[in-house]
Amino acid sequence: MRILRLFTVAFLAFALSSCLFAQQQDTAHSLQAALSAKLTSDLNRTAASYDGVMGIFVKDLTSGETFAVNADTIFPQASSIKIPILIELMRQAQAAKLNLAERMEIHRSRLVGGSGVLQFFSENGSALSLRDLAALMVVLSDNSATNLIIDRVGMENVNTMLAGLGLDKTVLARRMIDIAAEQADRENRSTPRQMAALVELLNAGKMLDAEHTQMALEILEYPKDSPLRAGVPPAITVAEKPGSLSGAQCDSGVVLLEGRPYVISVMTTFNTVDGGAAITGVSRRVFGYFDRLAHANAYGVAVR
Repeated sequence: MRILRLFTVAFLAFALSSCLFAQQQDTAHSLQAALSAKLTSDLNRTAASYDGVMGIFVKDLTSGETFAVNADTIFPQASSIKIPILIELMRQAQAAKLNLAERMEIHRSRLVGGSGVLQFFSENGSALSLRDLAALMVVLSDNSATNLIIDRVGMENVNTMLAGLGLDKTVLARRMIDIAAEQADRENRSTPRQMAALVELLNAGKMLDAEHTQMALEILEYPKDSPLRAGVPPAITVAEKPGSLSGAQCDSGVVLLEGRPYVISVMTTFNTVDGGAAITGVSRRVFGYFDRLAHANAYGVAVR
């Protein structure tokens, strides 16, 4: 009988502690849910009040939680389309279909205007490796370097790669600075959700081997003038590629915040002013949310 009483007491104590633990977990979850709801509300309000059309997709790479506003709406990509071009270049290098050390001669007949420096090079004065052209394509958003890479890897191969990943709304429809294509509505395009998914797959090493994944991310991490980067403290690594056209700006990438990395894609179009400031505002607000999670316990108490 004494043993039975002891067993009953122990069982009740265990049940009580389990109940208390569950209540604590529920309380902590409610607090985090309230913080998450505030971010959702802020992002929806920001997009609704934006003078133009804005799309946002954010994913917490720790919990899997997502935040989405117009996330499946198709937007023009401008130079952000250079992310899948870079990935296809690395994919072909990995498959030994090309060598990143391969050099391409610079001929003025193949150069275009807009951003970048190759347009100012002399005829037959230089020959650059594919690896260096990729750096110019991403860091200086060089349109001529981009077109040279597109010609080397094949536009259809970029789109086949994207389709194989299920990214059916992400399309490389034209080369850089093709006015006739723009006038015919042949625009490089994607959605916030799909560009974020592409960056997430790259960052997770699910598209390339370790060597080429690291190389692609390293190029995307090179410092550059971008609205997404401007919303994140300089000490935090960001792998991204912005894009800008007259009336449309966007930026997609992964923010490698220690303890709470996340992917983010913000797109704007039908803009009356440059959308960069608005993208920076979203980036700053999102970083603030994840920075709190990264440096607090489940109850929100700072543990820096």
